[in-house]
Amino acid sequence: MWRIAELRNKLMFTVGMLVIYRVGFFIPLPAVDQAGLKEMAKAAAEGGTAFGNLIQYVGIFTGGNLSQSTVFGLGIMPYISAAIIMQLLTTVVPTLQAMKKEGPAGYQKIQEWTRYATVGLCLVQATFWISYINGQSGLVYADYRNTTMVWMCGVVGLTAGTVFLMWLGEQIDKYGIGNGISLIITAGILARMPQAIGMIAKDFSVTGDKTYSPMTVIFLAAAFIIVVAGAIVITQGQRRIPIQQAKHTRGRRVYGGQKSYLPLRVNHGGVMPIIFASSLMVLLSMVIGAMGNTFNNGFWEFMSRQFRFESGFLYIMGYIGMIYFFAYFWTTVQFQPKEMATQLRDHGSFIPGLRPGPRTADYLETVMERITYVGASFLAIIAVIPTVVSQAMEIPFQVATFLGGTALLIVVSVMLDFVTRIESTLLMRNYEGFLSGGGSGRGPRIRGRRPT
Repeated sequence: MWRIAELRNKLMFTVGMLVIYRVGFFIPLPAVDQAGLKEMAKAAAEGGTAFGNLIQYVGIFTGGNLSQSTVFGLGIMPYISAAIIMQLLTTVVPTLQAMKKEGPAGYQKIQEWTRYATVGLCLVQATFWISYINGQSGLVYADYRNTTMVWMCGVVGLTAGTVFLMWLGEQIDKYGIGNGISLIITAGILARMPQAIGMIAKDFSVTGDKTYSPMTVIFLAAAFIIVVAGAIVITQGQRRIPIQQAKHTRGRRVYGGQKSYLPLRVNHGGVMPIIFASSLMVLLSMVIGAMGNTFNNGFWEFMSRQFRFESGFLYIMGYIGMIYFFAYFWTTVQFQPKEMATQLRDHGSFIPGLRPGPRTADYLETVMERITYVGASFLAIIAVIPTVVSQAMEIPFQVATFLGGTALLIVVSVMLDFVTRIESTLLMRNYEGFLSGGGSGRGPRIRGRRPT
């Protein structure tokens, strides 16, 4: 792939933008005691407090880190939240629907509104964060607590950091390999892997008198490979609906009649159900934790223990239930069987054995409901694997998180898309595919898998 100058330049540009992101990741906000904030974040994460829940949630899949309170502390999550909100509004607001149908011009207008919404969300989130650290002793230097300088530098710095990350992602889309926002999130996730490996190496012992014995390390490595392989299979999994094109006779020639298929993804929602479920459960956990600290009675103490982030029983059960709910919700929003059936009918295509129109739409909806159940089950299993491994083997959650959860799904999805983009560029240039075998050119390709 380095033989093609265009592809090589795109890859180098993408790497350069990610390096800039990692450099900015360590630029702290003024007047914030980084050491005190780090110690408090560590203690809160170990204690399962509401503050610790927020720190872990932001660190898992936002591309930021509030425990360091840098200019990129909010990460790219405000932009993702704004994009999700606009995407949902597009399905219910007629004006946005008409704008979407206009093509590139309408898409640019929606993107412009998304950027404005991102700035608004950043201002709100940054204000809450600066207000919180100002109210805590030891997080802001005493001479600067509740001063205008801290508020201005904090709110403007965090907002500008997220806007700059948004700009970096768009530059990668325009001049790099593409999918810039997801690559930024992936870079933030993978940057924590050396720390997890260091934790394993620090507590490793051949004799087995420490946390990690040789068998434990072998189990973790094998589990990582198996979970990644399963995530790839389900992510690429498809239910292929056969499609028959109607024949048309024009003069003495017969056109059409080709057979094809309609691919329906098993995991149609991707990582969105987990992101929605995580956001809601973290918010619920913070509210219940705050109630437990306010009302010191047996009931709220019990609820606080049960809704501890990634460890409480009721939290896990609610997490699984929310994943199923949002899997169906996201599929309902994004998948329109009536519109798809109408398009098939208008193009002279049909599903063998089914009449075009409402009967086809009902069939597509039924199939999608069944495969969504399979996809939601997979997401639920992936989501709880880190918690089960962490509690059963007493392994830190920072290590177990690479065995499943949102972070792993994001990395797998983004890396599959990254390889597919390189593969398509190579094939377009008449080079052998990125995954081709030797000189035969008949090696494996990145394609959808049909689950058995």
